[in-house]
Amino acid sequence: MREDDGYILFLSSHKTIRLDDVALPKNDPYASLRYREFKYFLVIRFALIFALAMQFSIVEWKVYVLTRNPLNLGLIGLAEFFPAVGLALFAGNIVDKYEKRGMVLKCIVSYLFTGAGLFLLTWDTLTTGIPTNTIVLLIYFFVFCGGIIRAFTSPSNFTLLSLLVPRELYANATTWSTSAWQIGAIAGPALGGLCIAWLGVHWSMLLVIGFVLIALCCILQISVKPVHYREIGETVKERLLKGIRFVWDTKVLLNAMALDMFAVLFGGSVAMMTIYANDILHVGPAGFGMMRAAPAVGSFLTLVTLAYKPIVTRPGMKLLAAVFGFGLSIILFGLSENFILSIAALFASGMLDGISVIIRQTILQLKTPDDMRGRVSSVSSIFIGSSNELGSFESGVAAKIMGPVTSVVFGGCMTLGVVITTYLISPAMRKLDLKA
Repeated sequence: MREDDGYILFLSSHKTIRLDDVALPKNDPYASLRYREFKYFLVIRFALIFALAMQFSIVEWKVYVLTRNPLNLGLIGLAEFFPAVGLALFAGNIVDKYEKRGMVLKCIVSYLFTGAGLFLLTWDTLTTGIPTNTIVLLIYFFVFCGGIIRAFTSPSNFTLLSLLVPRELYANATTWSTSAWQIGAIAGPALGGLCIAWLGVHWSMLLVIGFVLIALCCILQISVKPVHYREIGETVKERLLKGIRFVWDTKVLLNAMALDMFAVLFGGSVAMMTIYANDILHVGPAGFGMMRAAPAVGSFLTLVTLAYKPIVTRPGMKLLAAVFGFGLSIILFGLSENFILSIAALFASGMLDGISVIIRQTILQLKTPDDMRGRVSSVSSIFIGSSNELGSFESGVAAKIMGPVTSVVFGGCMTLGVVITTYLISPAMRKLDLKA
């Protein structure tokens, strides 16, 4: 695939498609929502990310309260990063070969077990007398197990989506799927912070398990799907390399992934929010929840807007401008000592990040062959998903060396440098166009 092939195809508004024997406008923003199983899929997306985002917030709070060491916060992300990245390509190959609804079901059941483990670890009655270091190590262990599960969850969800709606609706379905994810990312950390204040860490973890059970009920409402895998005598190594080569050859997709990866790696401020809430802004767990939710609120609003008004003119330049603005908002957050200003900066960072998310995911859905969606999604998760955890570790190490404020500002400046470098070396990104 050539560099100039990397376009998102949005067809003109006067054309129509058939949805359940009813002709509907091609630009109908609710088209994919007319499919029953896709609506269950959206609930799964929301419930899982709600539970996992809430769980991650609770774990961050618990570990920092136990250790008061910013490096330990970074290690939480690292504990999830290694299995998620190390198993990504292998997991994608497995997902391509097996039935997708069943794969998602297995992932949800596995999350129930890790949630139960963390629930027991946060029960003071059970952990009385256990050394703090042992408790923290056990928390890392369950986070590590969650990373293993995530390696399979991401490609399973990505491929299942493509089996729930027609190909013509991939762009629309991707927007709503990402929006459901963002709603969960908004509500999970916010409610996590509030529940820590109201219920305590232990009972908050029980609520996490409850939302995973909701996802379990919904996946049971989706029927078994066909498997597009065809055995053609390839070795495992050949199959894995095929997914990597596809991403490498699709230059616009590769550039978008790399831009987002480095921006999140250096510009991620999530790992420092606990320190900011406790020691700099002094807003406690409720304020911490609001800070965690602010970027997701901004991103969700962007995604909803793009469902009605997709980006079709100079998207590459707009993507670069958005990531540059993201870096500026992170710098503003790092320097702010005012809670309202900090929330505003985080909100802006989420709005700008939403542009990158929707462009990248739509290209990925439209350009990936059905029989290798799992592998390509896994390559994407290596670039994108795990940059959050590696970014958390980078932030923790930088905060230990420089202090939290300097580390966040430094990360924002590095993001600006990444954008400038991408602009200079990537003509494919500058020329990216979304053709009708």
